[in-house]
Amino acid sequence: SAVDIISAIEFDKTGDHLATGDRGGRVVLFERTDTKDDYPITRHPEFRYKTEFQSHEPEFDYLKSLEIEEKINKIRWCQTANGALFLLSTNDKTIKFWKVQEKKVKKISEMNVDPSKAVGNGSVASSSNSSAPKPYLANGGCTDRLHNSPGNDFSIPAGGFPSLRLPVVTSAETSLVARCRRVYAHAHDYHINSISNNSDGETFISADDLRINLWNLEISNQSFNIVDVKPGNMEDLTEVITSAEFHPNQCNMLAYSSSKGSIRLIDLRQSALCDSHAKLFEEQEAPGSRSFFTEIIASISDIKFAKDGRYLLSRDYMTLKLWDINMDSGPVSTFQVHEYLRPKLCDLYENDSIFDKFECCLSGDGSRVATGSYSNLFRVFGCSPGSTEATTLEASKNPMRRQVQTPSRPSRSLTTLTRVVRRGAESPGVDANGNSFDSATKLLHLAWHPTENSIACAAANSLYMYYA
Repeated sequence: SAVDIISAIEFDKTGDHLATGDRGGRVVLFERTDTKDDYPITRHPEFRYKTEFQSHEPEFDYLKSLEIEEKINKIRWCQTANGALFLLSTNDKTIKFWKVQEKKVKKISEMNVDPSKAVGNGSVASSSNSSAPKPYLANGGCTDRLHNSPGNDFSIPAGGFPSLRLPVVTSAETSLVARCRRVYAHAHDYHINSISNNSDGETFISADDLRINLWNLEISNQSFNIVDVKPGNMEDLTEVITSAEFHPNQCNMLAYSSSKGSIRLIDLRQSALCDSHAKLFEEQEAPGSRSFFTEIIASISDIKFAKDGRYLLSRDYMTLKLWDINMDSGPVSTFQVHEYLRPKLCDLYENDSIFDKFECCLSGDGSRVATGSYSNLFRVFGCSPGSTEATTLEASKNPMRRQVQTPSRPSRSLTTLTRVVRRGAESPGVDANGNSFDSATKLLHLAWHPTENSIACAAANSLYMYYA
């Protein structure tokens, strides 16, 4: 069903846990099993289902008469503490901070009396309706223990108890419990498209179409507006914010992209309201190449920093671009994702597919980049110097049947082994040239394992793991 379609996917920093969010507002967690002591160390990481919880519910904004759907837009992992997992999840309006922890189920055993006859914390049941006076002894003792207490059978047996046993608390089993620690709400007038943790471990940002807010994880009723691109007159609006992310190492730097195809790098040390940017990254148009669709396909749907923070990856509708943050004259590499769709831009515009927002990701060592496409396909490119890798793969239960190579570039193919870890769904086949197009089966969300060459990708309601 539609609520099962995966809408967000994210590895934690260690790569031992994977989180997915879906349109039904649920967050599902998977944990790595091949690094445990009771599992042999294998060549590829293996994940199994850990737990799931309902993160968001459908809401209604009565002031604006708008329905707020429960779909999870983004998930971000936070620092772990005391064996507990922490993560942020957001829908269009509300961000929540979750703690997932193993709790031991405690039981009381080894009692003299039958626990089923106890009331409360082992106290004797008594009636409060009686108006007759009760004789009391010192220290709260009562001579008439069974005063007006029908059905209570706590009389001391003849001869007393042979021995006095104090109750013992035992832990029989453990269960995973997800608890919402904070709710960050009422700070965005427009739909939230991004959340990103700061490297300081204390703050994070949330971005909507026109503003970026800075939050402290411990303070849910206050945020600071650090970027505001809303014009005085909304008729003068020319671009919106599409994605935002903190620098992985420098807590004062962050980048955000716009619908005009530009990326702005800002420094929080310059001013409280970052109206001006430290650097601007945008590619100049080739003379005579402008068309009706130029601005639409130039809109950047996702940006990601490389692990070392030196490079920045962006995804627009047709291409992946790799930027060096020390060089703002243009991208250092451009990768064509589905160039064969360029003659079909008019059809894509008619069915609104041209506005689809694809995510991108980088490998932990920075040598590869990946992004999704249509017909459940995703592309992997080598971005290290001299690399000519360009591979197209299909997310399906049987990925070995189709491995589409791009004829324009020689490639080193990925060795693939997939594990369907939740809710499988078959995808349509593709032809030998990779020119199949099915807008109903688009692969929008994917994430690269931070330490190994493994990609997790979501195709509709199925989650697949590919190993390089």
